Amino acid sequence: MAIDNKDKKVLKSSIEREQNELACSAEREKIKGSKNLNVPPLRFPEFNGEWEKCKISDLLDFYSTNSLSWEQLEYDTNAMMNLHYGLIHVGLPTMIDLAKDKLPNIKEGNMPKNFEMCKEGDVAFADASEDTNEVAKTVEFFKLAGKNVVCGLHTIHGRDNKHKTVVGFKGYAFLSATFHNQIRRIAQGTKIYSISTKNFSECYIGLPSKPEQTKIATLLRLIDERIATQNKIIEDLKLLKSAIIDHIFNNEVLSFRKRMHLSDVATKITQKNTNNHVSNVLSNSANQGIIPQSEVFDREIANEDNTSNYFVISQNDFVYNPRKSATAPYGPINRYNGRTNGVISPLYLCFRSHNIDVEYLGWYFKSDSWYKYVYQNGDTGVRHDRVSIKDEIFFSMPLFIHNADEQIEIAKRLNKIESFVKLEEQYLFLLESQKLYLLQQIFI
Repeated sequence: MAIDNKDKKVLKSSIEREQNELACSAEREKIKGSKNLNVPPLRFPEFNGEWEKCKISDLLDFYSTNSLSWEQLEYDTNAMMNLHYGLIHVGLPTMIDLAKDKLPNIKEGNMPKNFEMCKEGDVAFADASEDTNEVAKTVEFFKLAGKNVVCGLHTIHGRDNKHKTVVGFKGYAFLSATFHNQIRRIAQGTKIYSISTKNFSECYIGLPSKPEQTKIATLLRLIDERIATQNKIIEDLKLLKSAIIDHIFNNEVLSFRKRMHLSDVATKITQKNTNNHVSNVLSNSANQGIIPQSEVFDREIANEDNTSNYFVISQNDFVYNPRKSATAPYGPINRYNGRTNGVISPLYLCFRSHNIDVEYLGWYFKSDSWYKYVYQNGDTGVRHDRVSIKDEIFFSMPLFIHNADEQIEIAKRLNKIESFVKLEEQYLFLLESQKLYLLQQIFI
């Protein structure tokens, strides 16, 4: 697949140019900051003078929002659009462009009685979350594209009627570290943290001149556009990888391959963590593979005192998690890449391969070639989110295997594609880190 290198270079050049201007003025602004002036640590060199500290309650006027639930909304109609707080939490872009970004519509008969139509430059805050970092997560309407939209359930709708800000600046200012540090201090609740318009009398943002606001918003919007492009590159590469994998391991098209059972090339792991001698507790995630359990859950589900019945696995061992998900409809089978031994729940089925290229077998289980067998021989049992399949039936799974030389070549090529994906993901991480750094440094 061809990567859009021209697009990368153009946007990267624009971003780097703006970043260099910021970096050149960093030392000057650091000196100013030592005199307690209201200026950010990083600033474009052509601007000077202090920023105005403005209370949010003085900057914005607030409007009533509706409380329509998801059941009262639908997509792909010409009705009025509705911004639900859930959409803010799941990753709407900071700047909403309704020519590109999709919002649900209000179903016929559910139109709220009192509402204020959104205008370009209006902002919407999510007023509650289980995570204090997500409270007051903000979007700003950058382009309405001639469409009608209102703010809905658990949102706070604000508008700068005093015209102190340019379109685009507020959305990023409300994402800045300075603003969210204030929100974390005033958010109310224990399990669910919330804010209200009254809280905004205690919060402020810094306002520079409008030309400086425009330059800041433009830089961050360029980075956001590049992040969106990078996400699309990664998505397309993953789709390509999946298509290639399914083609390589298609049992119907390539039925001339050698047929054998999983038991011919794999043995069940039965070693338990006796005396709790291994403390590296692992989990098998459909999206992330086999990783430390602490990276999957907010807290350790297991501790050193209750893992004696856990299985001990080593590098290149396989783990089947029978829990179903959107990305793993029959549960994921992943290979453990860690260098140190780990322990994993007895709810999982663990096995070790032999007489087969281990990387090739790992890729085999990334295909859908084994789904049909599990579908025909497994049972959801009492829990519909899990596959129930007996060990002996699982190990009787038929495999259609390439010869030894082909196994090595296939693994090599698929590893190369995977390395492309990893490189693009690393680049995405750098872009997101760059944005986070700027949100911490160019606002007060």
